[in-house]
Amino acid sequence: SGVMETSNDQSMVGVQNYLEKAAQNLKPIVPIKFHISSRTDAGVHALSNSAHLDIQRAPGKPAFNEKQLLYSLNYHLKPEPIRILNAYRVTDSFHARFSALSRTYIYRILMGCTHYSEIPVFERDLCWAPAGGYLNVPAMQDAAQFLLGTHDFSTFRSLNSETPFQSPVRTILQADIRPSSGFLSQHYEHRRLEFWEFKFRSRSFLYRQVRRMVGALVAVGQGKLTPHHIKELLEIKDSRAFPSNAMAPPSGLFLKSVEY
Repeated sequence: SGVMETSNDQSMVGVQNYLEKAAQNLKPIVPIKFHISSRTDAGVHALSNSAHLDIQRAPGKPAFNEKQLLYSLNYHLKPEPIRILNAYRVTDSFHARFSALSRTYIYRILMGCTHYSEIPVFERDLCWAPAGGYLNVPAMQDAAQFLLGTHDFSTFRSLNSETPFQSPVRTILQADIRPSSGFLSQHYEHRRLEFWEFKFRSRSFLYRQVRRMVGALVAVGQGKLTPHHIKELLEIKDSRAFPSNAMAPPSGLFLKSVEY
């Protein structure tokens, strides 16, 4: 239901709520707050997100070491599809969100499906199978080159409450489209399904920027746009100019890593 904390009156519960509930079992003096690096939306996955937290223990109690913290939190997260992978002690000046040097996202596309019912059951909600079967990959790769570098990405962001306070200028350090493998795909090679991965790296991204970039590139792959249209969309600098219904769904998007 998204990574960010939701309030009690909302039916959806964010990953942050589960983390903070698990952390309360550590019996801190002050409730533990997680400050999360990347605010992934509902339906988006994270292979490795990061957060920082402060723990104040009762007087005379020793500080937790990394392993204790890891095992304790995971024990209380057991029923949920959430795991702590690592814990590190950091300086007081460290901030999970603002200290990040870059973030890497991957988006998984499945080609060769003529109908959504052909998506392998073990891949459901973990990829996007765009309508119309196969895509023109070389055209998408050409189009992706226009996204590299520093640009005003106004056309490629969805509007939200932070929009007026955020610069639309971002620097895309990497924009690759490469063949990939599916879960157990060697067992259904006869079905001629192809997995491809879009990989984007930047210090930070605008709201839904990656999903819009992927959607526009897929439109190029479907022949609805030309590679040069991507350059034109960048130059227009207006989120309303983005093609309607072209945004990629959240299911194929994964936050791969946050680099410090």
